[in-house]
Amino acid sequence: MSIYSLNPKIKKKEVENMGFFKAFSGAIGGTFADQWKDYYVPMPGVPATAGLFPAVPHGTDNGRGSNTSGSENIITNGSKIVVPEGTALITLQDGAITGFIAEAGGYEFKSDDQNSKSIFSGDGILSSTVKTSWERFKFGGQAASQQLAFYVNLKEIPNNKFGTQSEIYWDDAYFGTQVGAITRGTYTLKIVDPLLFVKNFVPTSYLQPNAKVFDFDDMDNDAGTELFNEVVGTLSAAFSNYTNDPSKGNRMAKIQGDQIGFAQALSQAVEDVYHWKSSRGLEIVKTAILAIEYDEDTKELMKDVKKADALSGARGNSFMQQSVARGIQSAGESGGGSGMAFMGMGMNAANGMMGGMQQQPTQSSYQPNFAQSQNQPTEATQQSPQDKLLEMKKLLDAGAITQEDYDKVKNQILGI
Repeated sequence: MSIYSLNPKIKKKEVENMGFFKAFSGAIGGTFADQWKDYYVPMPGVPATAGLFPAVPHGTDNGRGSNTSGSENIITNGSKIVVPEGTALITLQDGAITGFIAEAGGYEFKSDDQNSKSIFSGDGILSSTVKTSWERFKFGGQAASQQLAFYVNLKEIPNNKFGTQSEIYWDDAYFGTQVGAITRGTYTLKIVDPLLFVKNFVPTSYLQPNAKVFDFDDMDNDAGTELFNEVVGTLSAAFSNYTNDPSKGNRMAKIQGDQIGFAQALSQAVEDVYHWKSSRGLEIVKTAILAIEYDEDTKELMKDVKKADALSGARGNSFMQQSVARGIQSAGESGGGSGMAFMGMGMNAANGMMGGMQQQPTQSSYQPNFAQSQNQPTEATQQSPQDKLLEMKKLLDAGAITQEDYDKVKNQILGI
């Protein structure tokens, strides 16, 4: 027989509202500190990486002795409980959620009073978030006089590690190809919906009388280990999300200094695959990438891009200028006539590019005509030493060759 048939005057909504009276707001102090000789608080020594921890009695055990470090997290009618800033309180009965408080202050538990309330969620963002979950998970019957009380950490939870033992690969928009790296770092985590977190993620072994702390950093916490594995499994997608986002500039060089930007990319990746926020009430807030070790192919690619960027801001012209500079250096070191002929052709080509490629040069001005007989001289072999030096000086001034390259060719032309 239900409570509604026993007492038809009690409406369902009133039954669901049984729970707590709010005695004061904010931190405990003043007359309330004097009046409350016994009350429940978070257990002492809770690490910053904890997500859930029991409420423990603090006081004199109703004048019968000293009890300042108890671990029994069972509250009964008349129990007084303090909810500090940065925490939420959840009460449970037979595994069902019976009450929720996210407003800092002092409360008195009254299961037998219809005017008491089961939810105090404040007026912030958390209020609108948890009210939907409360309608799904709230206790539907008459709350018993004995409840289990737990605190949920609402602050950023630090030092959650991620890392790979082998390379991960992703498509990089800036490089225009696939790149790979080994990486490691940490992220901060936040519980944005305590009801989803407790109902869908926390194992039942942590929701018992005298239960141990649910610590994300505990190596024996299988739930925390699962989060580590899921983050590692989505790192490729996270890097791809970041480098393919035009608002981030598509540059890997920015990622180690962009804690929030990469956190958003990583949070989106784990949400797409594992639904952290929508099913577990968890969200990644910040990241710190401690190291990135690129694979050999990516390192070579980055070297070429770095050199090209140093030569010019225009990607296409930069690669061409880099190629010309290498050819001239090779010609200067060889000291042969064929090398000098190539040098002359290369200088004309480079000169055309340095002019912004305003006029397309003809084949004879910069390319060898292999159909010519060996006895027919080319423009490069007919070029005077003065013209060659002039062309070299233009390349030097344009930054396509170094001073050392220029001096080497000049000495060869002058016979020094």
